[in-house]
Amino acid sequence: MQLNRLVQFHKVMSDPTRIRILVLLSKGSKHGQTLAGILGLTPPAVSHHMSKLRELNLVGEHRDKNTVYFHVNKSILEHYASGLIDILQQEEDVMKYNAEHQKIVDNFSLKDGRLKTIPAQRKKKLILLHHIAKGLKRGKVYEEKEINEYIKQYHDDYATIRREFIINQIMYREKGRYELNPEELWQKP
Repeated sequence: MQLNRLVQFHKVMSDPTRIRILVLLSKGSKHGQTLAGILGLTPPAVSHHMSKLRELNLVGEHRDKNTVYFHVNKSILEHYASGLIDILQQEEDVMKYNAEHQKIVDNFSLKDGRLKTIPAQRKKKLILLHHIAKGLKRGKVYEEKEINEYIKQYHDDYATIRREFIINQIMYREKGRYELNPEELWQKP
């Protein structure tokens, strides 16, 4: 769910009258005059609240001759209500993912930031390659000598790491010139 839609939902639901309207509609369809009478509001006030609820498709409507009846779209309401929990879970997963990756980087790095070894396990190797590549500038074209000097900050075997960058689509090489690919193209651990 998009964050801005979730924020909009919470703004709409921040009005107690709208919550009362949804509670009343959850017990069955009602028309605007009935809602106005129960809530002690004017019909234009009910109409205003209904338009806000309709913006997010939280209420639906159907006609019976000249009368419009409103009902709750429960599935949409449940979707929005669970949205915040979903976003919190995603953020927690990202934090765990980052912590796991940092632990791997720490385990394979010396205090000065250089690598002790290049791991044989693919997942750990990719995590370290991503870590090294984060220091490269997007859109910049590097000469082979430049990229070698950059990699030497992390490990003396610059040829292996440079080759791994290409194999794992972290970098693009053409005629001895290297450029960082967008992260979406990088092989994932």
